[in-house]
Amino acid sequence: MMPAMDETSIRALLEAVTRKETSIDEAVAQLRRLPFEDLSFAKVDHHRALRCGFPEVIYCEGKQTDQVVAIVERRLAHGGNLLATRASAEVAEAVAAQFPQVRYNKLARILTCRQLPPRSGDTGFVAIVCAGTSDLPVAEEARETCEIMDQPTRTFYDVGVAGLHRLLAHSAELQEARVAVVCAGMEGALASVVGGLLACPVIGVPTSIGYGASFGGLAPLLTMLNSCAAGVSVVNIDNGFGAGYIASLICRGQSGATVTPSADDPSTPSSPMDDVRPRNA
Repeated sequence: MMPAMDETSIRALLEAVTRKETSIDEAVAQLRRLPFEDLSFAKVDHHRALRCGFPEVIYCEGKQTDQVVAIVERRLAHGGNLLATRASAEVAEAVAAQFPQVRYNKLARILTCRQLPPRSGDTGFVAIVCAGTSDLPVAEEARETCEIMDQPTRTFYDVGVAGLHRLLAHSAELQEARVAVVCAGMEGALASVVGGLLACPVIGVPTSIGYGASFGGLAPLLTMLNSCAAGVSVVNIDNGFGAGYIASLICRGQSGATVTPSADDPSTPSSPMDDVRPRNA
């Protein structure tokens, strides 16, 4: 396996060269595919973790199954955690056949693989708030993204404004969150309500759930953009990944944490929404 191309790994490699534990030729061989690897149909960015703090994320939708498998293979070979979004069951089956360590959340359509232990010492969490059960795929996409980026989450599902008492029952716990990701379709009012309750940043995620006049998520998008709650920002329709990624970056900034993981247990937090990875028949 190639070393993870993050700052910690490169520093360790250079220190090994300085101590003459690794030859210059060996170091050059390890860095040869930095910053990217050309697969003809894709240029896999092995430099992304060094620049941005998290490796390149694979967007599976629209790619051929064998292309996704090839990109996953190169990403895993170069170390670091893996995140692939919008993966169909067919893609997940093909990936699992070659890489049984990869997890698949069918509801979120996300593939993840943890190769680095999670960071420790951070007690904060991201609140994943979901208006209705129909919005769960988007909420789960946000949760999976946060957790593979080492940010603990707590879920508050089916707490939409049609039964506001369900949300208020969790108000004390919600106020402990560092960031809240709020997924809602229909008219999308939940983001404003949560924004009016919390002091932390709120990231609104409009979903495409709703009857005709919701226009596939356009109505909740406009509602969230026009929120009178000052702490609400908004990502694109159904973009749970984008919301989870931004929430993770905010939490890292609040904690003053680096992207260097600790040597803790590398297990990944589980969720009742997780699906057992696909297995061969």
